[in-house]
Amino acid sequence: MNHSRSEEPLLDTLITFQTPLYQLHREHQARLIEFGGWEMPVQYTGITQEHQAVRQAVGVFDISHMGKFELLGEDLVKILQRFVPSDLSKLHAGDALYTVLLNDTAGIIDDLIIYHHGMAEGNRERISLIVNAATTEKDKTWLAAHLDLGRIEFRDHSRDYVLVAIQGPQAVATLQAYVPIDLQSVKRYKHAESTIMGAPAFLARTGYTGEDGFEVMLPNGVGQDFWRSLLDSGVEPCGLGARDTLRLEAAMALYGQDIDETTTPLEAGLGWLVHLDRTGDFIGRAVLEQQKQNSVQRRLVGLKMEGRAIARHGYPIMIDGEPVGVVTSGSVSPTLGYPIALAYVPTAYAKPGQEVEVAIRGKTYPATVVKRPFYKSPHW
Repeated sequence: MNHSRSEEPLLDTLITFQTPLYQLHREHQARLIEFGGWEMPVQYTGITQEHQAVRQAVGVFDISHMGKFELLGEDLVKILQRFVPSDLSKLHAGDALYTVLLNDTAGIIDDLIIYHHGMAEGNRERISLIVNAATTEKDKTWLAAHLDLGRIEFRDHSRDYVLVAIQGPQAVATLQAYVPIDLQSVKRYKHAESTIMGAPAFLARTGYTGEDGFEVMLPNGVGQDFWRSLLDSGVEPCGLGARDTLRLEAAMALYGQDIDETTTPLEAGLGWLVHLDRTGDFIGRAVLEQQKQNSVQRRLVGLKMEGRAIARHGYPIMIDGEPVGVVTSGSVSPTLGYPIALAYVPTAYAKPGQEVEVAIRGKTYPATVVKRPFYKSPHW
């Protein structure tokens, strides 16, 4: 879902979980890696081919590993207002909202999408939260500690459903063949309930590649049949590698890499999620108000590398021979054909056109701060 949806980086942990589509990934000879405690496909035919399929036609990703929470309760939107910097007062049934959970110092606990389903039985509001896979347990613990679970029912559906993302300019037409409702009526950052192959399906137009598309949640058995059918119809299966280059071109922050509990949304270029003019307090508000008044000391910027050197996570940013910042993500852009990166630099060096250097294995390579996103799809 991208987040603008973002996701967590590869983690050096033991393989623990497999999604319901795991055997299908093996059948299609996907290269599998450990990712945030899950064994996931990183690529099938190759990152560049999968990347271009999404930019030019349609691809499908298994994102079943992401956390899926359901909350039911009275005044639920009002209660959740305290946990995010975004104004939820205009969130109504059928709406989706990308935002962040903050700690007391306005550090980002996680980025997530909130889906409002409307009213459920007992005059209760029903809301779903889709969170990053590697932070699912952390988020669950944090929410349990901050919500009154005597009044709010909390359901963890993280293992109950297949969740896939169909992305690309042909995504809507591809999915339309499976659902009886008119998908064009489901606008950007909206969602709907329908059926696929006779099973109830949750459909959300909230992609994270910078392209149009839907995230689809289904019961496991039907989800496997749906995946097979999509691939049989010619949809390109895509892995984590293509997802990373796609989201980087779209300059969507990756949790655990570009954003974490030490970065605030104002530093990360996510100021559009911060609504300080809304009424009521929220966790981290005082720090954000202070940053807004005094300006942040660093900012996440886009870099265009001059030449072919690739800036990777953790590489220092240099000015006049001195380290001043750090790269958080970097790769060659398959669409643009040159290396790009995201990096934190002091605010004084954050303007587009600023020349910097990136230290790579003992040498420095020139780069220029550029506007984000690096690529904007004409289809979305």
